[in-house]
Amino acid sequence: MNKKLFIGSDKSGFTLKEAVKAYLLENDYEVEDIGTLSEDNPYPFYVVAEKGAKKIQNKEYDRGILICGTGMGMSIVSNKHEGVHGAACETVYTTEKARAINDANVLCMGGWIVAPFRGVEMAKTFLETEFTENLEDWRAEKLKVARADVREIEKKSFNK
Repeated sequence: MNKKLFIGSDKSGFTLKEAVKAYLLENDYEVEDIGTLSEDNPYPFYVVAEKGAKKIQNKEYDRGILICGTGMGMSIVSNKHEGVHGAACETVYTTEKARAINDANVLCMGGWIVAPFRGVEMAKTFLETEFTENLEDWRAEKLKVARADVREIEKKSFNK
């Protein structure tokens, strides 16, 4: 498990980001905070999401966490970048499935929706779950083929 990632938020996700970041740092993760750095000087969600997405694209990080009010804005903007697969999640279960089934590399959460203790659990699950983990062999094989097919669709879409 790679223990290096980025985390970012807008003003609406700031409190949740700070709680998740504190947990990660206490558990020996190397965390780059890409903003918002204070509630007095918030960054717009789309600025933070683009910054994080570029870090995935440039291979600075394999995974990241983005937090706004609902998680939807961060997900939408991050997914506008080839190779970035942001999943807006609201539970530990959806977070686990986003990794195991969809191989998401960016966890998007909503500060208006997810309590800090739950966000910590979700981040832990996101970082500890691998693609196809705990799935039946037949399902894992189908998902590996599906992942390759989705990457081809993605390449066609971004390289018009």
